[in-house]
Amino acid sequence: MTVNVMIPWDDRLRNRPPLLWLRTRIAIAVARPLVFLPPHRLRRVLEFVRRGARPATFAEAELAVHSVLSSSLGLNAYRACLPRSIAAVLLCRLHGTWASWCTGVVLTPPFSAHAWIEVDGRLVRENVGPEQVGRQLVVPPRTARS
Repeated sequence: MTVNVMIPWDDRLRNRPPLLWLRTRIAIAVARPLVFLPPHRLRRVLEFVRRGARPATFAEAELAVHSVLSSSLGLNAYRACLPRSIAAVLLCRLHGTWASWCTGVVLTPPFSAHAWIEVDGRLVRENVGPEQVGRQLVVPPRTARS
């Protein structure tokens, strides 16, 4: 549902460190087939992948989303929120962190399905606030008890 996700050319991360570029490309490549999994299987895969990761900071999650958007024109598309959010959370994981991966609905018109990542209830690089989304499926960072 995100309206303005396209990054202007001057704002793209063109001079990223090679390791960040490589990890971003890997995360995007792994995310593409995951979008075809049924929701319950996708959740199990992401719950498995998040093991051993510490919770991401907002800056780390924002860098992950920005790097994904800078690397793939296709993930800047209006309806690419699912692969974009999966790629961003996988990129966080490749850096040893995990942001909450969420899917749900946007509660303000136009109503639509959406996927995003968030940290401490703050949506990362989204044009809607936390009160404007209804969460249906969430894979949060692991806590000491989970």
